[in-house]
Amino acid sequence: MKTLIVYFSLEGNTEYVADMISKETGADVLRLVPKKAYHDKGFAKFFWGGKSAVMAEKPELEDYDIDLSQYERIVFGFPVWASNYTPPLRTYIEDNAAAIKGKKIAAYACQSGAGAEKAFAKLARDLGLSEIGTTAVFLDPKARPEESKDEQIREFIRNLS
Repeated sequence: MKTLIVYFSLEGNTEYVADMISKETGADVLRLVPKKAYHDKGFAKFFWGGKSAVMAEKPELEDYDIDLSQYERIVFGFPVWASNYTPPLRTYIEDNAAAIKGKKIAAYACQSGAGAEKAFAKLARDLGLSEIGTTAVFLDPKARPEESKDEQIREFIRNLS
């Protein structure tokens, strides 16, 4: 099944997982890059990122060239911000809603605390789904590496099959 991983990563955790999935499965990867970068340190990171997520903002993204008709499955990856998926994914989903319909959907979230289950529910709602087929939550897999975390990622990859 031809798969595309669509993700946003601020600190590298989500990218770490996307790279691992891509290497194991051969999936193509699309990293979403907002035209205006988010703060990535200190209080500003949490304040502005959380506000942006809670307010359901849709930032303008750098251009990308992906033909979704080539893919049967899309795996969405994101850090959890205030129990939400990140705004760049919101923009991508809105911009590609028609092309996403009918695709098999999976998703993973990276977090330091909690909120991923609520974020998955909001993502499913915004995709017009009752639930997302395969999901996984990873606790800072790059920032705090452990073999057990890599094994959790490999388990998610096996569940995609």
